[in-house]
This record gives sequence, structure tokens and C-alpha cells, in this order.
Amino acid sequence: MTKFLLAVHVLAAIVAVGPVTVAASMFPPAARRVLEAPDDVRAAETLRLLYRICRLYAVVGVVVPVFGFATASTMHVLGSAWLITSIALTALAAVVLAALVLPRQSALVEGGKDARTRQATVQLAMFTGVFNLLWAAVTVLMIVRPGSTTGA
Repeated sequence: MTKFLLAVHVLAAIVAVGPVTVAASMFPPAARRVLEAPDDVRAAETLRLLYRICRLYAVVGVVVPVFGFATASTMHVLGSAWLITSIALTALAAVVLAALVLPRQSALVEGGKDARTRQATVQLAMFTGVFNLLWAAVTVLMIVRPGSTTGA
């Protein structure tokens, strides 16, 4: 059962977190293209698509910690420091995405006068970078965790 839960956890992380990470990273440059050419319909469509991808996969991403907890429980590692750190970083990444990235993306898509500025895209890029770094840290902890059974 542990192997099944771990496989679902890893696949969910790849399928859910990967797209949101890539789409969120592509969003600020796409928003700048919309700012530079406000009449470019294709650029605006791209921006809306990237936002939809981020929103959808953020919701799908909830599966990752659910199966992570199930896997950790079957492995009897719920109290391990590396896992608690990973949980905290994952929670922080979720907060950054939900409170800092997605609302700013929404404002840029909706096109409010104050929201559609180059400064807004720069700030969004910074928050997206923080989100991506948090996920990178979680990934590293999951791979090189202390007490790993891989022998590495």
C-alpha cells in the first residue's frame, strides 16, 4: 500500500504542481506583452489561459498533501523533522499562491487601471519566484530526506 500511495503522491506532484509552476512563471512576461499591446487579442487569450491553468491546478494540487500525509502515515514518519519542515513549506507555498499570486494574476486579467502596470508584473514575478523556490525546497527535502530508504 505504501508504494501505491507514494506513486500517487509523486504523480500528483508532477501533474498538479508542475503545470502551476510553469504557468505561473509564464504569466508575468505574458502580462507584459498585454501591457505593451493592449489590442493584441491573442496575448490577452494567452494571459487568461495561463490564469485558468494556475487556478485549476492549484485546486488539483490539494491531492499532493493528502496522499503525502497518507504515505507518511504508512511509513511511520509523521513526526520526522524533514517531513514537518516539508509540510510547513508546502503550507507556505499554498498561502503564497492563494494570497499573493492568484489575486494579482486575476487583477491583471481583469484589467483594472491600477493593476495593469509594469510594476504589478514585476511584483507578481517576485511572488511567483518565491512560490517556485518553496516547491523546489520541498522537492529537495523529499528526495534527500534524512533516513531515506534509498541508501543515497
